[in-house]
Amino acid sequence: MLWFCVRRLAASVPVLFAVSLVTFSLVYLVPGDPVKTLVGERASPETIANLRRELGLDLPLHERYLSWLSRVLSGDLGRSWVTGRPVAESIAARFPVTLRLALTAFAVSTVVGVGLGVYSAMRHGGVADHVIRVVLLLAGSVPVFVMATVAMYTFGVKWRVLPVSGIGDGGWRHFILPGAVLGLYLSIHQARMTRSVVLETIRQDYVRTARAKGLPEGAVVWRHAFPNALVTVVTLLGGSLSNLLVGSVLTETIFNLPGVGRFTVDAAYARDFPVVMGCFLFQAVVFVLANILVDLCYALVDPRVRLG
Repeated sequence: MLWFCVRRLAASVPVLFAVSLVTFSLVYLVPGDPVKTLVGERASPETIANLRRELGLDLPLHERYLSWLSRVLSGDLGRSWVTGRPVAESIAARFPVTLRLALTAFAVSTVVGVGLGVYSAMRHGGVADHVIRVVLLLAGSVPVFVMATVAMYTFGVKWRVLPVSGIGDGGWRHFILPGAVLGLYLSIHQARMTRSVVLETIRQDYVRTARAKGLPEGAVVWRHAFPNALVTVVTLLGGSLSNLLVGSVLTETIFNLPGVGRFTVDAAYARDFPVVMGCFLFQAVVFVLANILVDLCYALVDPRVRLG
């Protein structure tokens, strides 16, 4: 297991290098002058030239990249051009918000999505199955910002049982509503995929044999079919968790949560290039680590999987 982790981490190094190279190139090749964005259009040519030299923007692109990469390898993601704060410090301050939102949404989406998917598969062809499929189809056509607006009005304005904006004192209560909205939105896809995988599994010969032995349907599904469908379900859940951990831009913006996703978008609008590149690199690292964790889970849910 340890050797597997080491090999996966070593294999991720070229991926992270490619991400850094592509991100750096795209950020600096977009049209527009970040210096004029920082100082304004009415700044004097001398002021613009001095700031460009101070930020190292007068150097060739490859020299800028090598300089930035050398700092990153030493653990320095640079400083924000707007606030002057270290990028790593700003990300570390915002990641706990994204992590809490991700864990809340992941818990909701797992319970609702997997539960509905398995239940629908168990009632295949019945009234409950048709009702669940119609509800999922209708819910899937509703944008997440519409769901968020309705939830904010219902629970925050009309009933006043949950906060609808900000993180307050940082307690979990402030993450219930955004986490539930995001989790329910993700559970739509998870329920569909889980239903499809479980349906395919319960049609296998060993499941027919279990039924022929007179086992209850619940035992057939949960003890025989579902464990064999777990590899696909874990892959689905792992992908959702990876995406959640790198930041949910729309949800964080709607609910005014100072997470990593919103921080990245705000930096892009302000053309704060060190922050943008630092956030992208951090998100790539989180994504790689989350996928390694998913691979490790394969060996736990399916003994047939061997991690050499």
